[in-house]
Amino acid sequence: MSTTIQPPAPRPASPMHPAGSPEPLTIFDPRDGTPVGRVEQDGRAGIRAAVAAARGALPGWAGTDPAERGRLLRAAAAALELRAAELAKWNTRETGRPGTEALAGVQAGVAALEQYAELGPVHRGHSLRGASLAADYTVAGPRGVAVVLTPWNDPVAVAAGLIGAALVTGNTVIHKPSERSPHTGKLLGEILAPLFPAGVLTTVTGGPDVGAQLTMEAGADVLAHVGSSATGARIARAAALTGAHVILENGGNDPLLVDADVDPRWAAGQAAVGAFSNSGQICTSVERIYVHRNIADVFCAELMAEARRRNRAHAVAPLVDTRLRDTVHQQVTQALGRGATVAEGGALPEGPGAHYPATVLLNCSAGMEVFDAETFGPVAAVQVVDSFDEGLALAAAGSYGLAATVLTGSIAHAQQAVAGLDVGTVKINAVFGGAPGGSAQPRRRSGRGFGYGPELLDEFSLVKVVHVGSPGTAAPGIPE
Repeated sequence: MSTTIQPPAPRPASPMHPAGSPEPLTIFDPRDGTPVGRVEQDGRAGIRAAVAAARGALPGWAGTDPAERGRLLRAAAAALELRAAELAKWNTRETGRPGTEALAGVQAGVAALEQYAELGPVHRGHSLRGASLAADYTVAGPRGVAVVLTPWNDPVAVAAGLIGAALVTGNTVIHKPSERSPHTGKLLGEILAPLFPAGVLTTVTGGPDVGAQLTMEAGADVLAHVGSSATGARIARAAALTGAHVILENGGNDPLLVDADVDPRWAAGQAAVGAFSNSGQICTSVERIYVHRNIADVFCAELMAEARRRNRAHAVAPLVDTRLRDTVHQQVTQALGRGATVAEGGALPEGPGAHYPATVLLNCSAGMEVFDAETFGPVAAVQVVDSFDEGLALAAAGSYGLAATVLTGSIAHAQQAVAGLDVGTVKINAVFGGAPGGSAQPRRRSGRGFGYGPELLDEFSLVKVVHVGSPGTAAPGIPE
């Protein structure tokens, strides 16, 4: 089933349709500003119906044999793979992500479903050591109805991971994709939902108001969110009122620390990949760079050249929309006003779309938004430091705690970084990568809980302890 594109209609005079539903989401292609289509938003009645359906389907789905849940998830992975090109095309049209990268994101979603299809049936409890004539053990069951709120920057892979882990552990799921990629999210639901019993997987579409309504519904037992820290904080406050379990992977302000003993040209290539991939629209993008003074001149010159090559080849895809581009440019402008200098980029291009150049800022420091906040764009901000210890202290500072990268040839410095960086993931000598099945717990403003990996199954589960004793015998002298 394909998603139908409707031509955009003029904005109505009233913010509500006559039937009481919010106005449709209208999406524009960030590459050239042309309209992509409209998607209806769910109103309060639709949200409550989705929660009621998920609640009604929960007993049957929770009671389904885990092996059968795994089988259905494998079928979902196969169905997703068959429609991968179609989903990738929608992703490109809605977010501007290049086709090959969009397709890779869908394929990552397929792999996530396959992974949880295998892990779910072997998600086991523990045998506890108790009395010799008793048995003590744990069993895991679903938490209940899971509300899954996913982002636009990798809309299929992130959604598939959360949905897969929730479903295979026996939860029912209500998925709200980002309002910036609603066609992609809606199509994902149309592909996956028919493979499961009615009410097990439901997709609702809409903007922040729809997400807020979902988080406040009393029937939601889990709130899983990948997105901005501001939204994550609001979700945590809502969960404090409803009692829902919260899983958050939120914003990052990831540092890159470049030691004196590495090849500065190689290090600049790593920095460029970390800062400019997906136009900087990755939660674990390189946001702030601390480079040792001994190699800083060559490193900065090479980083500038890396950015210039991308700009001249028009190799930087647009940002998701002009609203985000304006935010990124405001952060760059603020840094320049506080003493930073532009080595490359940093100017709003003319023409349609939401394009922004690969940008290198030098002489940056704390107090600039590009160093203190998350900059979701292709901006590499650099500060020169006099020692590894100085750089490590600066890298460890801040209110976020998602990930950090250290480029060094020193085992001692690598060990110092692992001990000193209070983040979910420390990467040594590679800005991206990692073994399959890895997972991490973000810190502070970057979230809480495991958002992926085998441990995500635990996040969607409740553990029950069972004690089985031996039946006693009648006491002597007591008549039967």
